[in-house]
Amino acid sequence: MTLDNSLEIGQKLGVSPWILIDQEAINRFGEVTRDPDPQHVDPEWSRQNSPWGTTIAFGFQTLSMLSHMMASIVEHDNSRLDFHAFNYGLDYVRFLAPVRSGSRIRGHFTLKDIDRRKPGQTKIVYHVEVEIEGEDKPALVADWVGLAVDRGGLDRIKDEAST
Repeated sequence: MTLDNSLEIGQKLGVSPWILIDQEAINRFGEVTRDPDPQHVDPEWSRQNSPWGTTIAFGFQTLSMLSHMMASIVEHDNSRLDFHAFNYGLDYVRFLAPVRSGSRIRGHFTLKDIDRRKPGQTKIVYHVEVEIEGEDKPALVADWVGLAVDRGGLDRIKDEAST
């Protein structure tokens, strides 16, 4: 796969398959991030105290699924790529609706911007909306920034970092 000029700003890149966010996944995320917030990990507490009547996924858990969602819509066999892809950051993130335990989510990806930078480097901005099955509002919207560096460009980045 190459980064060529066939990509156009505003082009819809794809929609990921549905992903189930169940209580086990929420609990594991809470354990890994050391976040014991009961609105996420305590179903009984949530039934009694939460405005949603159930536990909800962590916002950052939903955000962390973007890489998985993107990999499901693009070829991700790194041995066939002529570049390395890196997370570069997020220009914009808003968590708009809770993802209730047992819900399914999927990502909608649109190309927002491409900036050919230094030789061998391309900054790519994806606009992402994470849909919750059966809900009107998305779980989140984000502008996710990636950096594609051609195989030779990685050595140039290492050299720049060491000087």
